[in-house]
Amino acid sequence: MATFLYRLGRWSFLRRRLVTLLWVALLAAVGVLAAKAPAAPDDGFAMPGTEAQKAFDLMDERFPGATSDGASARLVFVAPSGQKITAAANQQTVENAVAELAHGEQVVSATGPFKAGAVSQDGTTAYATISYSEKPGKVSEGATEALKTAAQHARDAGLTVDIGGTALMEVGEAGGSAEAIGMAISAVVLVITFGSLLAAGLPLLTALIGVGLGIALITALGSTLGLSTTTSTLAMMLGLAVGIDYALFIVSRYRAELLDGHEPKEAAGRAVGTAGSAVVFAGLTVIIALAGLSVVGIPILAKMGMAAAGTVVIAVLVALTLVPALLGFLGRRALSRKVRKGGHAADGEGRPNGGTRWARFVVRRPVAVLVLGVVGLGVLALPALDLRLGLPGDEAKPTSTTQRRAYDHLSEGFGPGFNGPLTVLVDAKGTADPKAAAAKVGETVKALPGVVAVAPAVFNQTGDTALVNAVPATGPSEAATTDLVHAIRDKASALKTETGATVLVSGPTAMNIDVSQKLNDALLPYLAVVVGLAVLLLLVVFRSILVPLKAALGFLLSVVAALGAVVAVFQWGWLADLIGIEQTGPVMSMMPIFMIGVVFGLAMDYEVFLVTRIREAFVHGEEPNEAVVTGFRYNARVVTAAALIMISVFAGFIGMSEPMIKMMGLGLAAAVALDAFVVRMAIVPAVLALLGRRAWWLPAKLERIIPDVDVEGAKLQTALPAQADGSGADSPRQSVGV
Repeated sequence: MATFLYRLGRWSFLRRRLVTLLWVALLAAVGVLAAKAPAAPDDGFAMPGTEAQKAFDLMDERFPGATSDGASARLVFVAPSGQKITAAANQQTVENAVAELAHGEQVVSATGPFKAGAVSQDGTTAYATISYSEKPGKVSEGATEALKTAAQHARDAGLTVDIGGTALMEVGEAGGSAEAIGMAISAVVLVITFGSLLAAGLPLLTALIGVGLGIALITALGSTLGLSTTTSTLAMMLGLAVGIDYALFIVSRYRAELLDGHEPKEAAGRAVGTAGSAVVFAGLTVIIALAGLSVVGIPILAKMGMAAAGTVVIAVLVALTLVPALLGFLGRRALSRKVRKGGHAADGEGRPNGGTRWARFVVRRPVAVLVLGVVGLGVLALPALDLRLGLPGDEAKPTSTTQRRAYDHLSEGFGPGFNGPLTVLVDAKGTADPKAAAAKVGETVKALPGVVAVAPAVFNQTGDTALVNAVPATGPSEAATTDLVHAIRDKASALKTETGATVLVSGPTAMNIDVSQKLNDALLPYLAVVVGLAVLLLLVVFRSILVPLKAALGFLLSVVAALGAVVAVFQWGWLADLIGIEQTGPVMSMMPIFMIGVVFGLAMDYEVFLVTRIREAFVHGEEPNEAVVTGFRYNARVVTAAALIMISVFAGFIGMSEPMIKMMGLGLAAAVALDAFVVRMAIVPAVLALLGRRAWWLPAKLERIIPDVDVEGAKLQTALPAQADGSGADSPRQSVGV
């Protein structure tokens, strides 16, 4: 592996114009295809295998024309203090607003509160329901503007009006201020790390090229493979992350090889042969983590994972070919001016750097560092024992939003459960008396504890399927509502026996509960697949039993600790005011699996880059503890820079207004920080120091079976530089200044 990559790196360096031209031509060609590609499909949010999804599918079949997943809006009206919404003037204002929307763009129906009985018992609050033909996030700007205008007209007449529902939902897109801030901070970190604007700019440039190609491919293949625009979100985030990281490690190794006295083309070959080998296997761990999202059983997550995995593949190829090609144009200018003039000693020579001093401290006190690191992460992980999963809705939005105010008005006027009604579908097809079956279901549901109201059954045109809406006493994200859904489903079997009708519980609240349950059930299988495959891969990389196990256990510690931080802030409310969280609630259902997938890949990146340099020193004859110090001398600063870049990218999302985006930003930033600085920088060297030579032990049988991929580049010590050249292709002009 190392020898092949060594040749590839030298070839790319020598054929830099050709390699650069090929990448630019490929980017341009795919960009043209993406511009001409048909519009990407709307993949929605299907949850195959769940009861709520079965009910939604049956609704679409039995109630044609009334899309179960169409957007809707609730226009909530509150009368002025001391007045009733039913007063003649107020009632006329409400009816005018509803009439204004009745025949608007994309509107299927507009039902006023006085015809539907949607007025609170105290007469102060009412709501109108507006249904749209498009799905949430797809409602046109004209339709949403008409909705806001109608609300404003009612406000001008003296009423308090707010808009709830899904019609105002916006689909987040990749890009924006968070990514821009992350890129800016990344540039600063790279400049500080390298001391050279040219060297700092190279990882950013190659990462942008890789991400641009990946996103263009997703767009070009969108209609063919069913990839929607939302599929590219994770690809954008991780493509930038690993693209910068991989280029950073190769450029850093190239600079180190130059300082060791090698010519630029030889330095490029050695950099790709050593750091490039680590890039390949680090990339494979990320790809395993992302492709593993397919086992969760959620189509959109599987598509996002596979698309992001494809972007990581591109990032690896860019790092192995385009980065050394661009280094060919930089030559020795990849070093800072002071270093080129001989003002600084090579990294690792002269006085010890920070990585050296820290590693020596750890190997002298490994037990204390290990205990402190594990106990500290354990304490941070304690809140995770109280983890509650859910899909927060309007109740989690800031009080400055109209959706949150509408939610609060409805809770005050109609009760907290009104915001999360349950839709009970009664499939009475083939039964003797569908109306009697629906009535029995309604009576049974109404008799359950926690139900405050049950609406009369609404039948389809053929009269064989009915919808029964039930209003819980508790809010949609509360545990009691989840218990109620399970209680209704527990009655389904007895109702089937008694009436012959099939009973399914659905609606947004039930769907959220099913999503949370499915993700929770998939967590352990996903962990087993991802961690198991990665351990096998690291077994090949490090030729050791204990090092891969240590890597996996350290990752689990950092992820659980990061989840504890998320629970403490978003569920318990610790420091919530500091980052703008106005309402605590359950943790987003996708958060644990999302964190595992993203952070596992990045954590293994740092593990591979750091420990391969330690193993390289050990293989080349150093004692175990001294090998740890050597690995930190060369790679600690670079791993620190890579981690700071990732933390800054993820932390940028904490400033966003959407609570779920804040949660993702905090969780990912905390996980990367804990894994990089506590696990990889403290626990890993402490464990290696305690294990000594046993860390690299491999049973004789496995020694014979496992291929030797030579990640540490031991074979490069005897490789002839000329063997990668193959010709005198580098002209004097090409050699000038390099």
